[in-house]
Amino acid sequence: MSVDLQRFIIFAVVIGGVVIAALTIKSFRPYLRKAPLVAFLLGISSGFPLTLLIATMTFWLARVGIDTATIGFAVALGIPYTLKFLWAPLIDKLPLPFLTKTFGQRRGWLFLVQGLLFVSVWQLGASNPQQGNMGVFAFWALITAFLSATQDIVIDAYRIEILNEEEFAHGTATNQFGYRTGNLIAGAGTIYLASNEGLGLGWANAYGLTAFCIIPAIIGAFIIGPGKFVDRYAEAAGMKPREWLREMVVNPFREFLTRHGAFIILGFVLVYKVGDAMGQTMLGPMIVDLGFSDTDYITANKIWGYAALIVGSAIGAPFILWLGMGRALLISGLLMMFSNVMFMILAATGNNYWMMVAAICTENLTSGIGLTVFATYLSGLSSIAYTATQFALLSSFAGVGRTFMAGPAGIVAENIGWVGFWGFTVVAAIPGMVLLWLLWSKGYVVQSIHQVEAVDEKALKEPVGPLRIFGFLLVVAGLIGLLLSQPLEFAANLTLGFAVLLVAGGLLAWKGQPKKVTQP
Repeated sequence: MSVDLQRFIIFAVVIGGVVIAALTIKSFRPYLRKAPLVAFLLGISSGFPLTLLIATMTFWLARVGIDTATIGFAVALGIPYTLKFLWAPLIDKLPLPFLTKTFGQRRGWLFLVQGLLFVSVWQLGASNPQQGNMGVFAFWALITAFLSATQDIVIDAYRIEILNEEEFAHGTATNQFGYRTGNLIAGAGTIYLASNEGLGLGWANAYGLTAFCIIPAIIGAFIIGPGKFVDRYAEAAGMKPREWLREMVVNPFREFLTRHGAFIILGFVLVYKVGDAMGQTMLGPMIVDLGFSDTDYITANKIWGYAALIVGSAIGAPFILWLGMGRALLISGLLMMFSNVMFMILAATGNNYWMMVAAICTENLTSGIGLTVFATYLSGLSSIAYTATQFALLSSFAGVGRTFMAGPAGIVAENIGWVGFWGFTVVAAIPGMVLLWLLWSKGYVVQSIHQVEAVDEKALKEPVGPLRIFGFLLVVAGLIGLLLSQPLEFAANLTLGFAVLLVAGGLLAWKGQPKKVTQP
């Protein structure tokens, strides 16, 4: 039995268990409500393109004899996902002719992007990549990556806007289940369709059939309706271009950065999962160093660990319902923090298969809980007036923390050994816990899911000021630099400079408002 089939069986069993629990346990019941089920359908459509672009595509290229160096261009396909906050304001505020009026802002954009994505995936599958003739294939791969990232913007915002308080965490979890379903379909499913060992339909037909994974989101969108999208300027007849641009580009940043505790919140988002990320970076090298076989690691991580991750994700939603958001963040953070102690024991024990299984299962279970809790928290931080822009921005900040602050992991492991390294990852998680305690003690983390009150309309109508605009530009430039400094190796030495730009821009954006003019 293949690993992919085993993972599918595990996934199906866990989903079946969630359904049974939802029928018998009150805190699981929201899983069966309409909106969380629609979030599952949205997740399927969101999850399939990235797997097609990264895992399945690289397998395909290797099968047709493309050299490894050329296949490496797939790294660039992740760039649109990291920079999607740049065009998220368009998704928030730009109405589409006919589509917005007929279906609403979110569904109009969703249907447009999905139609284009369907065409691009078909063209990608039909582009017949060959060594020395990759131009057409690379073009459609980049187009598909851009459209997929744009679809994620729309779906994330739409998911936030269709869920009410009681089903918010459950909808976030079902969206993740759907995302993994899309991963499975576009991974093992597409390869099975294409391979001579499967149905033998060829890559063009396999990609074309997988493109129909856009349908679940379309069905879900018609079931649930337009959502709670707030168009703050729909009735502002005669709005000047400068005012429209300020509302679309500047106000999403200003609304967030001028909240009480905004900088502590961003710091928390950056460092909350640093210890966990550092551990994940070096887990593979430690497993090899301890002498485990590839088969041992595959069964422990890809099967046992996968099962624990799915179970943890399912538990995450009731976890928030039981504890409230503040306590759920704290306890899930502590669980992730101390789960790394299991790897300290593994490092000290050496080559012991069941100790490895226990450590990986513990880590994946706690990470699954933490992933659901943290994704729900980020969603709740997004103002309903700027959902797409702010969620894209916050998820990019979280990506910076996971990617770059986990960078020194290899140096630490090399200098203090594996036992000391895993102890260090526990210590590295402490700043996130401290910031969370500070946020909670000052009332910046509330127990409800939605952390944001209504938008202060009066404040957003005040003049922006040149210093504040300059600050916003520096924030964007610093964030772009940080997100690109890993895939674009020439920028790696500039990481500290980009971080300084980000902080300086944030301070200007926060403090750089013009002085109010007092009327005599």
